[in-house]
Amino acid sequence: MEEEEKKDMIQEVKQEEQTPVKVEADVQEEKDLEQESVVDEAVQEETVPETALTRESIIARLQEMVGDINIAKRPELESLKQAFYKLHRAAQEEQIAAFVAGGGTAEEFKPEPDPLEEQYRKLMNIIKEKKAAAQEALEIVQKENYKKKLALLDQFKALIEKANTEGASYNEFKALLQEWKEIKEVPADKANELWKAYQQYAEQFYDIQKLNNEFREYDFKKNMEAKIAICEEAEKLAEDPDIVGAFRKLQKLHQDYRETGPVSKESREEIWTRFKAASTVINKRHQQHFELLKEKEKENLDQKTVICELLEGIEFDKLTTFQSWNDKTQEVLALQKKWKDIGFAPAKQNQKIFERFRAACDAFFSRKGEFFKQAKTDMTANLEKKTALCEQAEALKESTDWKETADKMAELQKQWREIGPIQKKYTNSIWKRFIGACDYFYEQRDKNTSSKKREENTNLAAKKEILAKLKEFDADNLSDDDIQAIQQLVDEWNGIGFVPFKVKDKIAAQFKAAMEPFANMVSTRRGRPAQRGVAAREAGSPREKLQRQYEQKKSELQTYENNLGFMNASSKAGSGFVDAIKSKIETLKQEADDLLAQIRSLDAEE
Repeated sequence: MEEEEKKDMIQEVKQEEQTPVKVEADVQEEKDLEQESVVDEAVQEETVPETALTRESIIARLQEMVGDINIAKRPELESLKQAFYKLHRAAQEEQIAAFVAGGGTAEEFKPEPDPLEEQYRKLMNIIKEKKAAAQEALEIVQKENYKKKLALLDQFKALIEKANTEGASYNEFKALLQEWKEIKEVPADKANELWKAYQQYAEQFYDIQKLNNEFREYDFKKNMEAKIAICEEAEKLAEDPDIVGAFRKLQKLHQDYRETGPVSKESREEIWTRFKAASTVINKRHQQHFELLKEKEKENLDQKTVICELLEGIEFDKLTTFQSWNDKTQEVLALQKKWKDIGFAPAKQNQKIFERFRAACDAFFSRKGEFFKQAKTDMTANLEKKTALCEQAEALKESTDWKETADKMAELQKQWREIGPIQKKYTNSIWKRFIGACDYFYEQRDKNTSSKKREENTNLAAKKEILAKLKEFDADNLSDDDIQAIQQLVDEWNGIGFVPFKVKDKIAAQFKAAMEPFANMVSTRRGRPAQRGVAAREAGSPREKLQRQYEQKKSELQTYENNLGFMNASSKAGSGFVDAIKSKIETLKQEADDLLAQIRSLDAEE
């Protein structure tokens, strides 16, 4: 055999026997293969593609791993662990939010036992135990394989000695070679040692053994067919929508390519170039996929940072009512939902940004819990205050001192408005009790007011009758009896009480006009008849004017007090309007007192 042919054969066996273990080799095809099949471990460890997972689907995947421990790879286990506890925390946060929304506090919340978490822990423990057992079993297998390969090296040595003396067939060498290939796993620290020894014996065998060219060409043909099939499978992977799955399948094809024997020298570069080109497409898709994933994770981090800033920027000093807290709670829950919809942030920042988010949420619900706790205490005190006001209103409701009691009722209603809220379950009952006492008083007062109006209408009719009688006298032809009769009518007029306010001025003007012809003969002052021929006090005297003004002020005062009572009872008027009415009442009281003082002063002078 020529020297060049022997070198080619040795090179083919080197390709044929290359294993997944990294060994020293000077074959360019093998170096390229190793370079193409290397997985970016940093990417796999740091970033795992996000999928639409649920806790139930994670449990199902772990059960698959328990059934086949060989598929339980560390990157996927870490990804499942991170995803499970993210979902677990999200479920607990929903429970806490619901508990707090119901009036509880985050500190008081006690999570119920989670059967899914218990199942998750059990499955992870089983996987851990199985992987440990599998590793232990693998180490036993590796040691046994090491012994077997040492034994095969002895057989290679014996075959070479046989070839030196009596000759040995290539089939015998191929049988040992096949047996060597079928023994896979060996201790990593023994791999190079075995490979070098095997390589040495193979080269020695080819140095002394003449191969049958026809048999060698047959092997080349079969290996070429196998490698073409591998290339076709690799090329199909370019259309596979599962980019990560396609990359993993490519690694298996690389292993198959290694284990496939050599092809003819003239076809070797062509088939390798084809397989390398298909591998480059898959590797590029895989790299672009993770670059896009990293970009998406950076966008997710930016969105999550904004959510944290919104939560941290909540102005707690402006949340002073139940409604404001409830409104803000809905905003926080919406942000939490938004957080769940956002995918993972980069692995290095994912835990840190979540801790920031969790701290902001905890701070909000803690402050809310403190507010509601204090509010409960305040509402209990407010209930006691409102109960006391009910008792006072009930004690006053039978009073017939309308003016004084109306003032007291108005004061009680003012105090009621100044008291803060109470528990919802008491709101209707305590309000009905209080307003019931107030309404009862105002109803009784209104009944009395109606009776007074009837009396005023009767007085009006009496005064109209007097006006009619005055018109019957002839001012130019009055007898002493006529003057006495007119004076009696004047006294009767003065003895009649109030008339309806809206006609008071009109009826007074009619009386003044009717008495004008008799002004010098009859006094219109109550209780003081004039002497005939003596100038009597005119109907339009200063006292008469003061009296009319005083009665007008009293009537206005009564109207405003009635209106104020109605507004207090209904509690619908604005506080500013109520205060304006109260101010008007005080002004009318003062003006009425001033007029009364002037009238009394005039009476004292006479």
